[in-house]
Amino acid sequence: MLRCTAPPSLSLRMLSSPSLRSITPNPRLHPTSSISEPSNRHPQLFFNPVRISLCDSHGVPQSMTLSRCFSGQTSPVPISSSPESNKSDSQILVVVSFYKFADFPDHARLRQPLKLLCEELRVSGGIILAPEGINGSICGTRESVEKVLAFIQSDDRLKGLRRVESPVSPEEEAIHHGHTSSSPLAAGEDAPFRWDHVRVKLKKEIVSLGMPAVSPIEKVGKYVSPRDWNALISDPDTVVIDVRNNYETRIGKFKGAVDPRTRAFREFPSWVEDEFQPSEPENGHSEVEVYGANGSTENQLEISKPKTPQRVAMYCTGGIRCEKASSFLLSKGFEEVYHLEGGILKYLEEVPGTESLWEGECFVFDKRVSVEHGLAQGTHKLCYGCKQPVSDADMESPQWEYGVSCPYCYSSKSDEEKERARARQRQFETWGVIGGPDKGRKPDSVKQSSTQLSNSI
Repeated sequence: MLRCTAPPSLSLRMLSSPSLRSITPNPRLHPTSSISEPSNRHPQLFFNPVRISLCDSHGVPQSMTLSRCFSGQTSPVPISSSPESNKSDSQILVVVSFYKFADFPDHARLRQPLKLLCEELRVSGGIILAPEGINGSICGTRESVEKVLAFIQSDDRLKGLRRVESPVSPEEEAIHHGHTSSSPLAAGEDAPFRWDHVRVKLKKEIVSLGMPAVSPIEKVGKYVSPRDWNALISDPDTVVIDVRNNYETRIGKFKGAVDPRTRAFREFPSWVEDEFQPSEPENGHSEVEVYGANGSTENQLEISKPKTPQRVAMYCTGGIRCEKASSFLLSKGFEEVYHLEGGILKYLEEVPGTESLWEGECFVFDKRVSVEHGLAQGTHKLCYGCKQPVSDADMESPQWEYGVSCPYCYSSKSDEEKERARARQRQFETWGVIGGPDKGRKPDSVKQSSTQLSNSI
């Protein structure tokens, strides 16, 4: 995704890092989730019964305890053909994070018309297009956002976007709308997104794993609803794996989850290879032949790696990384692979704190930095030197310097890098925008020369 590079101009990383805005519930909005099941899903059954609800690739409930099931396809996004009668409602902002894995080799053709539409409708955010599909997070009025999503889904390959919607608080709406005309360069440090600014990028993958052969289009694990998640991960035969990176797991994770401590999602396949292997001797040990100091051979016991677990349950922030992670595990011979539908964010939204197995806060890739149950804003702040979350205790460290460094990046940054960061911070404090007040504008001399050239032609 796109990462923020400075406090005043927020960029977004997509659902590999979901950018959702929901600090306080807004009774005027009714968040929805449009979900479509990937094809060619192969139903698996638990060896030990666990009461959870699942669907197969055709949306047919499995022969287990059934409480909730998602259908195979979603209905088209409704678009209002007439102006909203309530003027205040037309000013309500909403954030939608979405993705869809699809066979999309001509993805580049969508870039320009999609960007122009977002700019025309004043929709901000970031979108990634790749041969494997689309991934994005956008912010705007409900009508504008729905028009963008309808345009995307006018391509049959992108119909049935997996989407998570969150409202923006009234206070943030006022900040955001207040900057639409007065500050064309940026929406301001406290606004949820840059206004009148959308990035549509072309990449090789919508979420980077670095393994083109792994395709969620062909096979993917089973989705488990937030309400059924506790039963699954509480079963002793289930191995729960956090698919996020170490700076995310550091501030919160599910109770008892395995933390791979990866620095990037691309490291996940190597971690699986190192951690698990398909089969082992029954006693968990094997004998190997080694050479002694005098050249003789002797047998020694080697402690083996854990064998492939019977059942794996994975989770990430919004669900997209689990799509690829589950596809990878299935390709490596794992038989029962499950993942949390809607990710941690949907779980924190739907499951009450009194019933929750979540511990800590969830890192998000926008200016909230972290969220708690009910998607209320958490306590962490962001280090703009390394984009990692920092706590109040971290900010008491002598290695903390706003906009420059924190205890997690101080030792890895050179003095030159820190000085450049200080210069950027001084620019922001002086002009309110990185690069100075003329950033993005041609100098007067250049404009005058261009005008003269145009007149002469």
